[in-house]
Amino acid sequence: MAMNVTTYFRTACLFVLTPQCYDEFFVNFNFLHVPCLKAALSKGLGYGIILGSVMVKVPQILKITRASSGEGISLAGVLLDLSAITANVAYSYVLGYPFSAWGEGMFLVLQTAAIAALVLYFGGRPAGAYTFVGVYVAILGTLLSGHTPMPVLTFLQSMCVPVVILGKTIQIYSNYSAGSTGQLSAATVLMLLAGSVARIFTSQQETGDRLLVFTYMVAATLNAITAAQVFYYWNSNAPAQQKKKVKKN
Repeated sequence: MAMNVTTYFRTACLFVLTPQCYDEFFVNFNFLHVPCLKAALSKGLGYGIILGSVMVKVPQILKITRASSGEGISLAGVLLDLSAITANVAYSYVLGYPFSAWGEGMFLVLQTAAIAALVLYFGGRPAGAYTFVGVYVAILGTLLSGHTPMPVLTFLQSMCVPVVILGKTIQIYSNYSAGSTGQLSAATVLMLLAGSVARIFTSQQETGDRLLVFTYMVAATLNAITAAQVFYYWNSNAPAQQKKKVKKN
């Protein structure tokens, strides 16, 4: 029985520890081994981000669905964001980076694609929404198939920084011009900010890929600006919704 407990404990620990680090912690009892502490923290954060990503954009999706409106959400910004996430996932997957370093991207592409489709659908373009879903699934499948040349994937990943800057800037400017964040979800924005900040550390620790690290640094900065707008325009969103209800009545 004791052997089984030890085996189960070791198996569970190896989700976030290498065999060498497991021995360092639980055989040598060297709990202050800095490289292993950093590796364990990175793995733990990575899996935490993935777990959180399952729900990160669900508040946004629910808010759009309940309002039957994508008002305040820049479709161009969403599509650019989707492009950057897709490139990141394909690049990391084909290079064989640990799932803990990029796994949240698989959930984010599905949720971001859903947001784009909903904005099209509730914007009076249902046919466009269905077409978009079909085309995007085909593109994603092609990029993950392993048949896309690596230089192409590297180029797409290198374009993530300008794409992220453009996409986030469009949304930031849209918020500024409207004096409101519309149907933007504060919960989603804050979770994206937290995830991008944590990814700076995990990408450096698990991949050492400077391109990925820089991409997340840029994303974190722009997510922070968007989060600041959500709180700055918090009180202005309520009057806008009231005016909309009065017009309908």
